[in-house]
Amino acid sequence: MSLQVEKLENNTAKLTIEVPAEELDKAIQKAYQKNKNKFNVPGFRKGKVPYAMIEKMYGAGVFYEEAANDLIPEAYANAAAESELEIVARPEISVTQIEKGKPFVFEAEVTLKPEVKLGEYKGIKVEKADTKVTAKEVNAELDKIKEQNARLVAADDKAIEEGDQATIDFEGFVDGVAFEGGKGEDYPLTIGSHSFIDTFEDQLVGKKVGEEVEVNVTFPEEYQAKELAGKPAMFKVTIKEIKVKEYPKVDDEFAQEVSEFDTLAEYKADIKKDLVAKKKEAAAAEKESKVIEEIVKNSEMDIPEKMIEAQAQQMVEEFAQNIAMQGISFDQYMQFTGSTVEQLLEQVKPQAKARIESSLVLEEVVKAEKIEATDEEFEKELEDMATRYQMEKEKVAELLSDDDKKNLRNDICLKKAAKFVTSKAK
Repeated sequence: MSLQVEKLENNTAKLTIEVPAEELDKAIQKAYQKNKNKFNVPGFRKGKVPYAMIEKMYGAGVFYEEAANDLIPEAYANAAAESELEIVARPEISVTQIEKGKPFVFEAEVTLKPEVKLGEYKGIKVEKADTKVTAKEVNAELDKIKEQNARLVAADDKAIEEGDQATIDFEGFVDGVAFEGGKGEDYPLTIGSHSFIDTFEDQLVGKKVGEEVEVNVTFPEEYQAKELAGKPAMFKVTIKEIKVKEYPKVDDEFAQEVSEFDTLAEYKADIKKDLVAKKKEAAAAEKESKVIEEIVKNSEMDIPEKMIEAQAQQMVEEFAQNIAMQGISFDQYMQFTGSTVEQLLEQVKPQAKARIESSLVLEEVVKAEKIEATDEEFEKELEDMATRYQMEKEKVAELLSDDDKKNLRNDICLKKAAKFVTSKAK
């Protein structure tokens, strides 16, 4: 393999990669062996058609695409490593020469990590956050605990109100025709949760058990299911059950039931102590975030759009994994919210850009201050990962590639850099 590197504008470069002719010929033969059973040629048994006959009937390039797809990943990976460029997004690949008996040549246009001119990062001034906890905040926390301990009790003789839970059967129709995914039975719907589109929940207020209601709504213009987007719909809804929340009395007995304390006064004091600790933790995180924001403002860098897009894609994938852990599929979430993947990617772009900027300036701080990850810190990180994934530390280390371990050490350095600049802030 041979490689030519050409630096372009806007933090991009072009890699011209040449693969020897014999490797292309091998890839073509591999594609032929894999696909020869798919060709039917009169006079030949299936799978026994000679390469030359297939080439004659279907053209010389019949196996070129598959051969190229077979060669490109490894050739590009080797070229990227040889180039020693800091590539931050997927390449744009274009084939410039593919012909049996000749070298295979393709180009990869890549996005490079931008250069950063680090500004002032020591002595950053940020406003101090308030960590005091008021009686009002304690009572608000107590209300949340009361809410968590509320019971749902049947109240089938009353009309539905905001906050009630109604068990319903429903079926949706567009232009008089039932649509897929628009039917549900024994569905528990909390009125006011806005989990259903438009004014669906509002139209159930005042209804009673046994009533059949026609609910008219309009799907959002950007609804995920394109065939429903922007269309009016009618749902036939049957009210099967109504439940209301019954709240416990907040007194010493309540404190004994939900905590280790004998009196409400002791319990409230503990709630205040916990809120103070949380506020201090949040204040420390906020201070660190504001310090890094100021360092970004003091620095100069030009973030390539493709780098932002790649980070946004990663953030959406992380979000999908997080909601999956809560038992909700990404498709369900998109359907419930009426959003599209494109909209979500666009929404997270500002956060993606900020995340990249923060990481880049911290990398420069790591260099400037010669920050390193010690073996003890690396081992501690492995232990934390082992605890999170409920695995042996040795097994975690075994599963990590060399690149994973390198990235883990880099993350440790970035965290240390963030603590360093925060400790130097005023």
